[in-house]
Amino acid sequence: MTRPVIGITTGGREEGYIQSRHYENFYSTPTPYVDALRRAGGNPVLLPPGNEAWRELLPLLDGIVVTGGTDIDPIEYKGDSSNAHLLPADRERDHSELALVRHLLREMDKPLLCICRGLQVLNVAAGGSLYEHIPDIRDQDIHRNEEGLWEMQDVEVEAGSLIAQVMGRNSLHTSSGHHQAVKELGRGLRVTGMAADGIIEALEMPGHPWLLAVQWHPEVTAERDLSQQAIFDALVEKARETRSQRVYT
Repeated sequence: MTRPVIGITTGGREEGYIQSRHYENFYSTPTPYVDALRRAGGNPVLLPPGNEAWRELLPLLDGIVVTGGTDIDPIEYKGDSSNAHLLPADRERDHSELALVRHLLREMDKPLLCICRGLQVLNVAAGGSLYEHIPDIRDQDIHRNEEGLWEMQDVEVEAGSLIAQVMGRNSLHTSSGHHQAVKELGRGLRVTGMAADGIIEALEMPGHPWLLAVQWHPEVTAERDLSQQAIFDALVEKARETRSQRVYT
């Protein structure tokens, strides 16, 4: 059977994943996303932001991953644009991903996995808001190390939730690197995972065939942690089911 095709949103043209003497701007995505999907049996394709042409690709896709990246412009959720800790926004990416996710929430016809920034895009697309900087609201930042990079943190997820079923456990050890978090919850979303400090770490949408959003980065440890790889396995399996139904019914 043909591998399910999974679309992966990329970083914006100025997010700086790559350095080159010849070019200044790039559309790119970290390879661990691609690797995790390939291990799961998916056929990943990159979806760069910039225009509405992604709509023409949707009929060819069996699932979507909205990836991590820079901060969403606070103008999108009536936030504080003056916060000194904001990372530079990519308006091109904001517009593309918010439009894509809103479309997917209306249609509910494809499995959707949202990771880190992706969870925040989902929440904002559903009418929610964000805390611009976690240290502004918590005395201790357990979500990043002292250099602002990866930190392993514990997450508790709701028994019986999709994330608990997928990962096969309720207590998780996750690779974290975010400095923003969900503030007001978007319409139709349900919190299914929390960190020890009360920061929201997982969202789902009751009634959606398969939607999972995590604030951590499962792709970072998926190669050695089967419970994190299981997230990508489950997405691809649902995409395979969706593809089969579309082709044969």
